[in-house]
Amino acid sequence: MFQPKKKRPRIRKTMSGLIALTLLSSLILPNVAGAEPVEPSQVQFANVSVQAGQTVHVPVALKKSYFGVKAYNMQIDYDTSALEIVRITPKSVNVISTSPNEDGVADFQYQINNAEGWVRIIWVDFTGGDHSIVDETQLFDMEIKAKSNAAPGTKQLSVDQTDSEHWHFTNVEHNSGAQLFGGTITITAANSGGDNSGSTPTPNPGNSSGGGGGSVSPTSPVVTPVPSTPAVTKGVDIYVNGQKQEQSATASTSTVNNQVTTTVHVDNDKVINQVGSGLKTLLLPITGTGKGAVVGELNGKLVKTMEGSNAEVVIQTDSGTYTLPANQIQVDQILNQFGSTVPLEDITIQIAIVPSATSKQTAIQAAAGKLENTTVIAAPIDFEVKAIWNGQQVNVDRFNSYVERSITLPEGVDGSKTTTGVVLQPDGSLLHVPTKVIKGNVQDSAIINSLTNSTYALIYHPATFSDVSSHWSRDDVQDLASRLIVQGTGESVFAPDRSITRAEFTAVLLRGLGLHSPRSTEATSFTDVKTGSWYEDEVQTAVSYGLISGYADDSFRPNSEISRAEALTIVSRAMKLVGLAQADASETTSLLSTYSDSAKVQAWAAEPVASAIKQELVQGTDGKLMSDADISRAQSAAIVKRLLAKAGLI
Repeated sequence: MFQPKKKRPRIRKTMSGLIALTLLSSLILPNVAGAEPVEPSQVQFANVSVQAGQTVHVPVALKKSYFGVKAYNMQIDYDTSALEIVRITPKSVNVISTSPNEDGVADFQYQINNAEGWVRIIWVDFTGGDHSIVDETQLFDMEIKAKSNAAPGTKQLSVDQTDSEHWHFTNVEHNSGAQLFGGTITITAANSGGDNSGSTPTPNPGNSSGGGGGSVSPTSPVVTPVPSTPAVTKGVDIYVNGQKQEQSATASTSTVNNQVTTTVHVDNDKVINQVGSGLKTLLLPITGTGKGAVVGELNGKLVKTMEGSNAEVVIQTDSGTYTLPANQIQVDQILNQFGSTVPLEDITIQIAIVPSATSKQTAIQAAAGKLENTTVIAAPIDFEVKAIWNGQQVNVDRFNSYVERSITLPEGVDGSKTTTGVVLQPDGSLLHVPTKVIKGNVQDSAIINSLTNSTYALIYHPATFSDVSSHWSRDDVQDLASRLIVQGTGESVFAPDRSITRAEFTAVLLRGLGLHSPRSTEATSFTDVKTGSWYEDEVQTAVSYGLISGYADDSFRPNSEISRAEALTIVSRAMKLVGLAQADASETTSLLSTYSDSAKVQAWAAEPVASAIKQELVQGTDGKLMSDADISRAQSAAIVKRLLAKAGLI
């Protein structure tokens, strides 16, 4: 029997090279003389639907093979009047290295000819049969675009199975052939809004800066930009619990609209096998991409498995890092959007760090220009999570708890010149998100915690007030002012000792927490919250997060001064949101008893006030809590800053 050499033959990466590799695949293991015939392997092209002008993924899978496949080649033909191939991505990374050897030959090769309407795909196991492809394995993924002028109807991906140069599968023990199923593409009419090809849907900034509640957006058609360069694929290493997992993923790089995008495809099954060993962190370190976009791809089955072990996935790039607990992706909600019968392994989860579009950069610069003494420190970055199945897309926009991401400051930029991270609002304003700066050996970085995905930028906005220069609250007030959390009452004036209203305190707390829109659309009305008032949205947002509830007569009393006990009650509810432990019933009495006026703390405020004492958010004055006294603007700033610092958000 012919045995291939361990060293791969030299084959050029041209069409003639592909043909040569095809011929090699047909000779690599001929039929065994006298062997019993076996049933052919079964290969399935997915049947999909796509709107004109958009793209769709077509998985190609080996559904059945009796002895495993060790080489295959195929030429897929398609109608060029309606379709074009965007890219081919190998999926069997456990058996396909795709990495070239010293002679420049890769196991997996392909060539696309959109002018004539064909794509050739070749794979050969150069190990001599040690890494054959077995049943129920996706071979590769075809990304196909329906042209904007394509008429509604069906198109068929076809293969001439009578020509061995167009269709040939070699098994480890037998040359049994293969049968092909599927490959129907149903084209539907484009949206009435026009052709969206070549662009990525932009999230609504109004849902990006606050929110929460763990919601996902409704399904929408997948819109994938067409690359201007062919994808270059190579094997990459990932890390599980800090341990390198060699060749457990592949990375493909292409250019779209002058934007370099690197997509990392994780070997889902290989990582799932690590869960039994206590998988906690899956790290995808993708460096050397500069300002390029990076997308990590996992399937729903892996995410669901990681969710069960409380694991997190970390995407690490030159421009930033995204740390996402698997349970925040909310696979069950995604499955409900696609349909409960959809196999989780067929759902692709994309976690992306992408430089913001030029239009967003311009808008942020314009918004910063409207703020006094403000400089944009780093170019804005989009953090995105998407689920894709059968040409449909679900955006994961909001989370149940704060999710951490970081932006790397440009080299040579001092982190002390960054005061906060911001998000751009629909009205063109910039609002604070909880941010802390970390010093690095070479470059500093800003860590941002948010309950949503969004476009983030970093600014330097130093703020001072003449009337706090010698006040006890100076550092707290000026820090929060530099973060756009508190504002002055006039030019260079803060009025630190002035009392604060219930609406004002609510607004300051929400800004500090980075909550700028309600977590739900359910309306809550108070008899005295006027439509169109400056605090209407703040009250609605606070109610949606359970921070305020109003009075028994359905009033909120927005313009009434707020007492210390009332303020601390709202803060104690915020403690739950940021993960700070509250005082239980057994602790409350002992915590309050150290203050001489503890008997004046009303029963409804006892545990909230004790919780604030427990977390050192309040200290009292001269041994007194003064729970019934009005809280001042300075005291409000101090308490909000202590809350954020204690929670590790700033």
